[in-house]
Amino acid sequence: MQNITNIKREESNVRPPLRAYPDNLQMPTNPQGVTTREPQQAQDLARYLMRRELVSSGLLKFDDRPEHYWSWKASFVTATQDLNLSYREELDLLVKWLGAESAEHAKMIRSVHVLNPSTGLSMAWRRLEDCYGTPEVIEYALLKKLEDFPKLTNKDNAKFRELGDILLELECAKADGFLPGLAFLDTARGVNPIVEKLPHRLQEKWITKGSRFKEDHGVAFPPFPLFSEFVRQQAKVRNDPSFAFTTSTLSKPDKVTKHSQKATVAVYKTDATSKYSDGHATEKKTTEPDRECPLHKKPHPLKKCRAFRIKTIDERRAYLKDNHICYKCCGSTEHIAKDCKAPIKCIECNSERHIAALHPGPPLPAESTNADKEERGEPTEDIPAAISSYCNEVCGNTDSPRSCAKICPIKAFPAGKKEKAIKMYAVLDEQSNKSLAKAEFFNLFGVKASPAPYMLKTCSGTLKTSGRRAYNFVLESMDGKLHLPLRTLIECDMVPDDRSEIPSPDVAYNHPYLQPVAHKIPAVDPNAPILLLLGRDILRVHKVREQINRPHNSPYAQRLDLGWVIVGEACLEAVHKSAEANVYKASVLPNGRATFLRPCPNNIQVKEDYSGKPHRHQCLSSTQQNDPDRVTSTDGLGHSVFESSRDDNKPALSMDDKSFLTIMDKEVYQDDDHSWVAPLPFRSP
Repeated sequence: MQNITNIKREESNVRPPLRAYPDNLQMPTNPQGVTTREPQQAQDLARYLMRRELVSSGLLKFDDRPEHYWSWKASFVTATQDLNLSYREELDLLVKWLGAESAEHAKMIRSVHVLNPSTGLSMAWRRLEDCYGTPEVIEYALLKKLEDFPKLTNKDNAKFRELGDILLELECAKADGFLPGLAFLDTARGVNPIVEKLPHRLQEKWITKGSRFKEDHGVAFPPFPLFSEFVRQQAKVRNDPSFAFTTSTLSKPDKVTKHSQKATVAVYKTDATSKYSDGHATEKKTTEPDRECPLHKKPHPLKKCRAFRIKTIDERRAYLKDNHICYKCCGSTEHIAKDCKAPIKCIECNSERHIAALHPGPPLPAESTNADKEERGEPTEDIPAAISSYCNEVCGNTDSPRSCAKICPIKAFPAGKKEKAIKMYAVLDEQSNKSLAKAEFFNLFGVKASPAPYMLKTCSGTLKTSGRRAYNFVLESMDGKLHLPLRTLIECDMVPDDRSEIPSPDVAYNHPYLQPVAHKIPAVDPNAPILLLLGRDILRVHKVREQINRPHNSPYAQRLDLGWVIVGEACLEAVHKSAEANVYKASVLPNGRATFLRPCPNNIQVKEDYSGKPHRHQCLSSTQQNDPDRVTSTDGLGHSVFESSRDDNKPALSMDDKSFLTIMDKEVYQDDDHSWVAPLPFRSP
């Protein structure tokens, strides 16, 4: 792209009005006395009116997209350069054909320079170029379009062509040289995120093609135009109408006939499980599972049957398959899942892909009486309860609940020495303005430096200490996608190193709404120490790219550039799983429900007394009652815990004060000259 220069104009701001004919023009007449007009001037007038109409109807409106700015400006300047517009007219026309966002800039500038339209027009073009025409803005818009592009499947043929068009736009912009930031597309860091959006089969084909190109040409990585051409070729193949296979319409009547026959025959179903002694099967009448449960033969739907829900997911699917019940709604035998149009939503995890009856996990605990069962038509016999420990294995055997924090595994190495990379954990603390490293970090890399003093401010106060400094270190994510130079690392052994706070996959697996990202959280490495604390001086590692957050007071997951993390307490329902089961003793939760689980000791409940009546401690001995220095407590908090006296607010003697008085009492004496002699306290001898 090239900058388009402004059009030269006349010196005056207001253009003289256009006249079709000069004032002194004599109109010729024909022999019959009919006045005729000059043919040339009539043609000029017609040409001018036609061009003006063409310009006003042919201009394009700017869509506020930076990647389209220069092409729009070129068309606007080309269409208006021959109209001899004044500065004010062109500024008004510019405001008219700008987008909603860009027009606000032009309107503001027009109102400021209402008396100087030439300056206003020039400033308006500069503002538009700053907002929409700079290389950085255009690069960001193009790359953002690519970043937001969804992952493709083998059925997204139209999306393949759209991706090819985006890559072609990037290729042309990169070759033009106006956007130097697009040069990174010739590296693996620029191409691999795009390759990840392709189906697996095409990823394998690109790996083969790219590896062959590297070997044949001896380059570090295939150029971006090669990858762009590869995607466009695949898009062309997939959208070739010669190979667009569709379902034959001849097979549709047979399919309808098959289902219609099945619907008529399915009313009377042969049950091979119950036979007479002679081996003949009996015929039983069946109805829709949405009206009558096929398990209990009672008038309640199968999707609300508790006996069906407590089965494993494999058993439920097998039952639906054997009885030809729809996998989606669990309420009909007349259609299959792909033809089901019933709206579904799981009330346990809010998923729109399955109903609660097909939720993969155990059912949520629910209290149900026999009367409720009889009302729903379920049998009143005892059904094995679904036992689920809502404080699961993630808490371990400790008394305190497990809490996860932003701790990520990384690799750190000196700049230019990637072979010396060491895996470690880093604590992400946005409350710290500097990044810290433990002494072990300096010892592992052999950093030799003299300690320098610094001030460390914490919740407990300000501490003056000293430590070494480490420079020129590089941080790398575990997937290798992020390489970030670290700022100066300050030696500090007060970096938190609680390994129980490291997020692990089992924390996500035990929370249904976090299960989709459980496989993206790495397992805890017992050999990797916690050595770094990354503060706000490395701001990029703190930015949240994606977040999963469902119930209140429950842990949430965030995707950072270093990977997925989980923040919050993993302990659920304030109970821990007991190592032993004692059938003779049950614990009672605060809500009154009995449980075999051991209540969490850290769950303390405090009840306040709002009666306003003072409490007086009555259990005083006779000596205490006669003590004039004793004040009877009348406050509601300490009436049975503390005893107050008149000297409570007076400072007490320290241990040194008491020792000094003891020394003075024992060793001060009067000599023969009647002079008082005292020892030197705290000196021995």
